[in-house]
Amino acid sequence: MNWSSMQLKKVAAAVGACAAVASGLVFGSGSVTADPGCPNLYVVAIPGTWETGHDKESQPGMLSGVTNGLPRGTDVDYVTYAATAFPWEGDVYGASKKEATDKARGLVGAMGARCGGTKIALLGYSQGADAAGDLAAEIGTGLGVVPADRIVGVGLISDPRRSPTDVQVGPLAAGAGAGGPRVGGFGWLSDRTKTICAVDDLYCATASDDFVTRFAGFLAQTSEANPANIWRYQLEAGAIMNDLMARGGVPILQSQLTDGANQQRAKDLEDFYKSQAHERYGSYGVGGGQTAISWMHNWFSGMA
Repeated sequence: MNWSSMQLKKVAAAVGACAAVASGLVFGSGSVTADPGCPNLYVVAIPGTWETGHDKESQPGMLSGVTNGLPRGTDVDYVTYAATAFPWEGDVYGASKKEATDKARGLVGAMGARCGGTKIALLGYSQGADAAGDLAAEIGTGLGVVPADRIVGVGLISDPRRSPTDVQVGPLAAGAGAGGPRVGGFGWLSDRTKTICAVDDLYCATASDDFVTRFAGFLAQTSEANPANIWRYQLEAGAIMNDLMARGGVPILQSQLTDGANQQRAKDLEDFYKSQAHERYGSYGVGGGQTAISWMHNWFSGMA
């Protein structure tokens, strides 16, 4: 087939236009500015367990040092949710986290629809990091209420679902979160998601061979099981079982459930709670003279 120079030019122009559209859908143009009456940066922040609740106003808690004093043109919304962990508190962990994720998703979706040029960021601590991370994973894998290019950053502090492959700031914590890594990770948001985990914070740094804690974390995550996520639960349970089999199988698990092992675990947990490692991110150094909180504050300030 012979092509005229004019036909070739038309084809090249069409291909170039398609490439430009595709790059804008996936990566964003980078030149979008906030619409009049809209913030330049919108931050959805989710506090940790017991830092908020249905019977009290939302309190920033640990994250206040991150969001206080952000540049002008930044709006911050804190998510109010049950923030409970145990059944006798009203909501099991799974239901509490689902409420946080659902409310955060609603806020992001509403801002995304109202202000097309506003940059959006997610921030969470502890159970709030669990919820914010799940929402980020949705968006980053193309299942979210906004395209991935609308999210400019995701900050997670003590994420119970931290993966060894997540981008860590500061000293590298061993193991993974007690709830196990998210299947599929953060997708398109992987490079914009930063996690900080103190090396001795058991919520986000559970040893890979501590199968009792890993199974307990899995049960907490599935305590409000969603039938639509059965495939995900199967993969997560399978990952734990595969690791267990690779390390010796059921005898290893049995050895971690003896009276002596349970007594040692109780002592380790008591030492962990006394250390307050989970509550000291305001003073936890991540290098360069910065703490976890000041680093996150500076990072979010740079997004505005």
